[in-house]
Amino acid sequence: MAENTLDVQFARLSVDAEYGDKKLKVNRLVAASTSQLGLSRPPLIEVALSRQNTTISPPPRPPPHNATSKPSTKAAVDENEPEKGPGTEQNPSTLIKQPVIKLFHLGMFEIGKPLGKGKFGRVYLAREREHGIICALKVLYKNGLQLAKVEKQLYGHFHDKKRIILILEFAGKGELYKHLQKESRFPEWKAARYIAQMASALRYLHRKHVIHRDIKPENILVGIHGEIKISDFGWSVHAPSNRRTTFCGTLDYFPPEMIKPGTTDNSYDEKIDLWALGVLMYEFLVGEAPFEDTPIMTHRRIVRGDMTIPSFISAEAADLIRKLLVADPKKRLPLEQVEQHP
Repeated sequence: MAENTLDVQFARLSVDAEYGDKKLKVNRLVAASTSQLGLSRPPLIEVALSRQNTTISPPPRPPPHNATSKPSTKAAVDENEPEKGPGTEQNPSTLIKQPVIKLFHLGMFEIGKPLGKGKFGRVYLAREREHGIICALKVLYKNGLQLAKVEKQLYGHFHDKKRIILILEFAGKGELYKHLQKESRFPEWKAARYIAQMASALRYLHRKHVIHRDIKPENILVGIHGEIKISDFGWSVHAPSNRRTTFCGTLDYFPPEMIKPGTTDNSYDEKIDLWALGVLMYEFLVGEAPFEDTPIMTHRRIVRGDMTIPSFISAEAADLIRKLLVADPKKRLPLEQVEQHP
């Protein structure tokens, strides 16, 4: 019910936010088209795409001041004061200008069309009013986050009494899953480029002891230049010990050790992301997951490693898939070797 009313609130925006002793009251009618507002600005989506293709030049540096006209900043020296020797320490005081911390609030943004819907809220296209910066705003409801106990995973946000708003990078080409649906399956050169980027991104996450645990096309976004970005860290976890036991993720991408644990403590590590990478590569090239079936049969096929690689897949691609989809996590191809694989 809260999510349904959010669109109505954004259609007639009313924010009552408190920051210390200051109180902001913003009332603005947000129309679906900029022409209805009588604005000359183009739609946000067009501005976003054009801005990402435009190189912004830095402002020109001001000319240097004339040294003769600039008043001296040195302190006057008393003629009767004895001259300090070379061994005397001098500690001139320097004033350091402290940075001004900018407080964000919803009235600083123009709200555009909805971009997507997640587990805890929705994402909207937005434009920052002062500088015209295009971004995405993810709106989350505090009560939902508190019930799910995920509020500690949030950084860099602003909020009002009921909502938390995250400022995110705008991925101009949307979900990779929609591109895969449109093309049915990717050619090998494109799949190879995506898998290499995914391997690099996962290496970074694993160095930070982060396990994603839900790699799939729906959780990958595409930037304006075709670069991919991992999103939806709802199931991700920071695990310094690199061992977890939570049963989570997406059925078609479950690794064998999560379905049928092979350890005494029923735990798994970051190598579940390697298995998911192999499933992802298969789906890129074939158009469907390798173990896709009824829920019960999918579990059984994953544990047995029951999959068939079509003959139109090249020998090199098939070799990489087989080296990632290994039942024993310790024998899966490391990410460093995935990036170097032919």
